[in-house]
Amino acid sequence: MHSTVRKSADVASAKADLLVVCVPAGAKRLSGPAAAVDAALGGVLARALKDKEIDGGPGSAARFHTGGALPAPRVVVVGAGGGSAEDWRSAGGATAKSLGRVATRSVALVPPDDTTAAQIGAFVEGLGTGVYRFDRFSTKGEGTTAAPGRLLVHSTTARAADLARADRVVEAVNAARDLVNTPANHLTPTMLADYAREVAAATGGLTCTVLDRARLEKLGAGALLGVAQGSAQPPKLIVLRYKPAKPAHKGEVLGLVGKAVTFDAGGISIKPASRMEEMKMDMGGGAAVLEATALIAALGLPVEILTVIAATENMPSGTAIKPGDVVTAMNGRTIEVINTDAEGRLILADALTYAARQGATRIIDVATLTGAIVVALGEVYAGLFGSDEEWTALVREAADESGDLAWPMPMHERYAPLIESATADLANASNKRQAGSVYAAQFLREFTDGLPWAHVDIAGTGMVGGKGNGFGVRLILAVADRLSAAAPV
Repeated sequence: MHSTVRKSADVASAKADLLVVCVPAGAKRLSGPAAAVDAALGGVLARALKDKEIDGGPGSAARFHTGGALPAPRVVVVGAGGGSAEDWRSAGGATAKSLGRVATRSVALVPPDDTTAAQIGAFVEGLGTGVYRFDRFSTKGEGTTAAPGRLLVHSTTARAADLARADRVVEAVNAARDLVNTPANHLTPTMLADYAREVAAATGGLTCTVLDRARLEKLGAGALLGVAQGSAQPPKLIVLRYKPAKPAHKGEVLGLVGKAVTFDAGGISIKPASRMEEMKMDMGGGAAVLEATALIAALGLPVEILTVIAATENMPSGTAIKPGDVVTAMNGRTIEVINTDAEGRLILADALTYAARQGATRIIDVATLTGAIVVALGEVYAGLFGSDEEWTALVREAADESGDLAWPMPMHERYAPLIESATADLANASNKRQAGSVYAAQFLREFTDGLPWAHVDIAGTGMVGGKGNGFGVRLILAVADRLSAAAPV
């Protein structure tokens, strides 16, 4: 979808298949563009408002035919709520839902005069992600309608640069969704690495290096290799680097680490068959950091990025790692494998170590890591863990702003016994059924080399309803925006 600015804010000049106007929550009467539409349609919107068919609540929408009274054949009145960015994203999403099966090639938004660039950008995000469809493998196409190719924003204050940025955000989020939704036989670790190379080649300032099994063996990445040994697909450690010409803070390197298990059967500790097909989505963290890195580079933000993505399958076979086995991670720590389905923390251990060794000065890892976080927080908030209060607070603020919400979770030394092993330095799982997400975070911290580090567990938020949603891309972008500021973190 391509968004453009039209400097006329008159609804009569909005020539599109669908006209969008907004109403705030609790409105008693119509004003601005909504009032102009109402006047053109003979008061039908005012009557709908009186009957509470229009209420202004976030996510609400009421659609009307204009009957030739306006250039646009249809108009939708969406709720702008209290005016927060999240409310405007909901307004964009409500517009997407209102399209139905009617062919809509273009949408025109006429916002109130006082609408900010951030609000318009949030609307673009909501609309662009709301019309997303993953139909690559469908040959029928029944009941589907092509997404609008154009969004025309009629505003005297909106800037083309703001819309272009919002369009890029939409592209990145939807690209991450494509990766997560792609079946595992069409996106192996090797295919993901090839895709990362293509993205880097097409993005100025971005480079990609892929470490294969032989290189990982030389590095001593025994945790990642241990998980991978049950699969016929070789593992990959994908490394992306973005170096801006003029970084805001010289010497500061944001490390992004992503879990990319392109299919997780659980290994020898095999998962139940029911809904196992969704485990193609266990690479949501890797998809998010990959697309976020490319987005930051495309926008030219002055933040140096080092991204490390551990990619593998986790399969049961005669060569698979077994419960009770001991592996040695890249940093020399030995790990007893209690549960082979706790594989994410194993591959992240080596990825975190590599990021720290290669110059990251602060790290965020993103992973679909624990079922326990789904029980704790559901599908609304990701779990946020951290080793540094200031860094974790910055990530939390970025999460709130971006709409990729994350809730702070505890870490404490009294949880340390959960990661102890009688055989090795650490155990990858505990037989005690308690604090599962905290346990995983405590384990990961052992591989961060003491750097400021934040862990975002997106098991509940990154794959909702059997579909990927690109969770984490906007959060990372919001973090990079903060690191671009003049004052150091």
